[in-house]
Amino acid sequence: MSSLILIPTLLRQIAPAQKLAVITADSRHCSEDLFGIANAADRARVVVGGIEKGEYVRNALARPFVRTSVDQIEQEVAACVEELRANYPEIGILLFECTGFQCVADRLRRKTGLPIYDITDLCRLTLAAIGGPALS
Repeated sequence: MSSLILIPTLLRQIAPAQKLAVITADSRHCSEDLFGIANAADRARVVVGGIEKGEYVRNALARPFVRTSVDQIEQEVAACVEELRANYPEIGILLFECTGFQCVADRLRRKTGLPIYDITDLCRLTLAAIGGPALS
C-alpha cells in the first residue's frame, strides 16, 4: 500500500489553483505515472520534492543500517518543503510518500500550517472502512 493512492482524493480537498506537494526520500524515483491521475491539469497540480542528497537516505541505504535522529529527518524534510514552497507558493497540502517521515509530520504541520497526509492516514482510513480497531 502506498500513500500515493491518496493523491486524487487530496487534490479534491484543495482549491483548483492550489498544488499538492509529494515529499519523498528520492524524487528521482517518484514519477507522475505513479500518481493515478489521467487528467493533465490535475497532474500539473502535483509537485514532487525529495531528500535524496541527505543524511537520512544515505543512512537508510547503509549496511549495516545507520539510525538517523528525528531532528535530522525534520531538518531535511523541512528544507525540502521550504524549497518547494519558495518555488510553488500555491502549495496547499503535503503528502509524505516516505514511511519514515511520519515521525516528523506533527512538527511540520505546526511549522508549515499545512495539512500533511502520510501512510498512517491511509491505514486509518482502511481500518475504519473495514471496522478495524480505532487508532489514535
